[in-house]
Amino acid sequence: MLQQTQVQTVIPYFLNFVERFPTVEALAQAPLDQVLAAWTGLGYYARARNLHRAAQIICQMNDGFPKTQADWAALPGIGRSTASAISAICFGERAAILDGNVKRVLARFLAEPDWPGSAAVQNRLWSQAEALLPNARLGDYTQAMMDLGATICTRTRPQCDHCPLRSDCQALSKDLVSQLPKPKPKRSRPIKHIWMLIAQAQSGACFLEQRPLKGIWGGLHSFPEYSSLEALENDLPLGARRAELTPFKHGFTHYELIIHPLRAISDHWKRDLHNASGVWIEPNQPIDVGLSKPAVFLLNQVFEARNELSAASD
Repeated sequence: MLQQTQVQTVIPYFLNFVERFPTVEALAQAPLDQVLAAWTGLGYYARARNLHRAAQIICQMNDGFPKTQADWAALPGIGRSTASAISAICFGERAAILDGNVKRVLARFLAEPDWPGSAAVQNRLWSQAEALLPNARLGDYTQAMMDLGATICTRTRPQCDHCPLRSDCQALSKDLVSQLPKPKPKRSRPIKHIWMLIAQAQSGACFLEQRPLKGIWGGLHSFPEYSSLEALENDLPLGARRAELTPFKHGFTHYELIIHPLRAISDHWKRDLHNASGVWIEPNQPIDVGLSKPAVFLLNQVFEARNELSAASD
């Protein structure tokens, strides 16, 4: 959960997750929908799918959890740095890590002049991370490096006066702390447009389809998506009451997505709407499936509007 997400955001999700899935066996046996539901709101849902699959693989192993960095790295979703952190902290293996915090510490400590995200710079930082490893207390060292970046050598307002590495930090000696690490070169992101159908029954229930496991919002439930308004209109029943809602933007790493929602109300929807399997969500029904962020936003918008209409009619 802490990959690409801050600690304060993660804490309530983590506490709920471990209460719901207290053991690796419980996680492995849980339906993926329940895992994604517990993850809804954290984003980067491939992490949840990989965690679920990794739990299933571990439960099939004869000797329990993996013990080495190489074995951890073989699991889905466990990269080189995460595998090293687990094996060093849990098993004392001499393995280097290079998460975002450690990358920032080393970039400043070494006064690395180039963007740390490039392949060449990452290779250099990996070599330095391995060269700096101590011969003992690998778990303490690994945790200390992560904590140093998280609490002292922060992205903004680093506390250099309290840093145990200050006497050897090249960025500090060259007055480059505020300039390093060098930021990623900016590139304009392309814009894509999609249309989402909010298919709603007279009762207020909304249809959500489950997306394929691969691709954006993989395995989550979301409103049916179309490449054009004309394609969407082909799935509307005759006489459906319709209203185009305000388009909104959803950002991804490599592009911006403009979503155009269309709300349509009818009791004559096709059973195979959008040729997809899915669920009908009632306004006050507990939701036990994972939802895409746009689905959460639109459900709240539509159900709130329905409540307002009900109150007005009363």
